[in-house]
Amino acid sequence: MDLKGIQNTKCFLFDLDGTIYLGNELLPGARELLAHLDEQTRAYYFLTNNSSRSRADYSQKLAAYGLEAPENKIFSSGMATAIYLKKQKPGAKVYLVGTPSLEEEFRQYGFKLVDKDPDFAVLGFDTTLTYEKIWKLAIFVAEGRPYIATHPDINCPAPGGFMPDIGAMMAMIKTSTGREPDVIVGKPYAPMVNAIVETTGYSPENLTMVGDRLYTDIAMGAAGIHTVLVLSGETNIEDLVSVPNQPDLVCENLGELLELLRRK
Repeated sequence: MDLKGIQNTKCFLFDLDGTIYLGNELLPGARELLAHLDEQTRAYYFLTNNSSRSRADYSQKLAAYGLEAPENKIFSSGMATAIYLKKQKPGAKVYLVGTPSLEEEFRQYGFKLVDKDPDFAVLGFDTTLTYEKIWKLAIFVAEGRPYIATHPDINCPAPGGFMPDIGAMMAMIKTSTGREPDVIVGKPYAPMVNAIVETTGYSPENLTMVGDRLYTDIAMGAAGIHTVLVLSGETNIEDLVSVPNQPDLVCENLGELLELLRRK
């Protein structure tokens, strides 16, 4: 257990679904832990792979819990994808499978959203998905257009179970076309890590990722980031047996993490 490294971290990165809240319920210890970090003037950001909502949406959702979270403290895989594509080709034509919130975020980064002759085909977590959208995406992918996915999550935590996430959609496209995404942007992949480091100014060894998912949140440890697994979301302690990237610390929830951070 690397408690000392986590106690000395300069900036915390908190996953949202399954870590800060689950559905419409704020999870135990979340409010108190964030208040503790504010008292200590320690930096923290919210980092989510869920690209179905914009930063403004997340800021409003957190505000409804009484948590102050300005947009500049929120990273989403949708935002990181826009940053990545802007470096590749500013103002590119993009065929985007995504929600209206994600579409608006892409427009704010200067992209032109099209359904013909795109420079990039982008798959996001689209809770407004239709057969026509996925059909068009499959056509562009089969044609060989650059194919980008915002994140790799198979399921999204939800009260009483889960929602099929983008990983299920990626499997559908692979079955149809034989292609995997050329680039996956979100946690734990390099484009997301690079966007965090560039934006916050902190190097990986000064960051701690706190989340509930092994193959995204905890896999960030491969980039040199400290990791804390909370058991308030999709992962059970038994799941750790066969995982190559082990967390530095395991906590029942954010309340237990707060108790450990207070230790001298």
